[in-house]
Amino acid sequence: MNRIKTIFEEVKKKDERVLIGFVTAGDPDIDTSLELIKKMCSSGLDILELGIPFSDPTADGPVIQRSSARAIENGVNLEKVLEMATKIRKTTQIPIILFSYYNPVHAYGTEKFYNDSLKAGVDGVLIVDLPPEESREMTSKWTGDDLALIRLITPTTPLSRMKKISDSASGFLYLVSKTGVTGKGGLDPSNIEKRFNDLRSVTNLPISVGFGISTSKEVKAISKFADGIVIGSAFEQLIESNLENKKLPLIMGKKVKEYKEDTKLSS
Repeated sequence: MNRIKTIFEEVKKKDERVLIGFVTAGDPDIDTSLELIKKMCSSGLDILELGIPFSDPTADGPVIQRSSARAIENGVNLEKVLEMATKIRKTTQIPIILFSYYNPVHAYGTEKFYNDSLKAGVDGVLIVDLPPEESREMTSKWTGDDLALIRLITPTTPLSRMKKISDSASGFLYLVSKTGVTGKGGLDPSNIEKRFNDLRSVTNLPISVGFGISTSKEVKAISKFADGIVIGSAFEQLIESNLENKKLPLIMGKKVKEYKEDTKLSS
């Protein structure tokens, strides 16, 4: 069963957009992380993007950098993330995407990563610092093609390269909404829509937009054209603001419900 393809098709039929939520695995601690992720999944999240903590997350802003630091301090590594994914899969059937830099995957072993990810119920992976030209080192060790390889398209990617990247992707494409790192501010929906249409001209894969989306207004504006909306820093900011709050899972669940409402085109 291709969970990623299925969710995009099902959500489109309901005149909605796919809500993709990123959180760093093990932040603020493994038990709380599992609890809040389960609450997010039961509150309307369509796809879970589970971040693998990394010591040098160069594409991420300060909020996600600090989330990685907290998780690493708690001893979270790729092996523990896969253990978490296994537990999450027992409670939900929504797609799980692993978000990582290449170093942890390379150190773990690319073939072992592929097999263990599938065993854990993972549906896809996004390696943020591994361009198509260098991906063969990883994918040549994979024993099949059941793990979707999500690709990033940046605001400065020319059309010819959009096509090259798209041709090597599966699952969906992640269109970066702005230059710089993850975080708030600086979104121009009209410019993002233009980039979306450029990308749509060279691929039939679903296209999700992320980086810096945090407000209801932004979600509604981008939902008018995108197939999916990716929210990460806003969720991690909620975690950081409620590190000692026992109601954190409930807070996260409520926020997911609000964002999901914003993805409904008829609302």
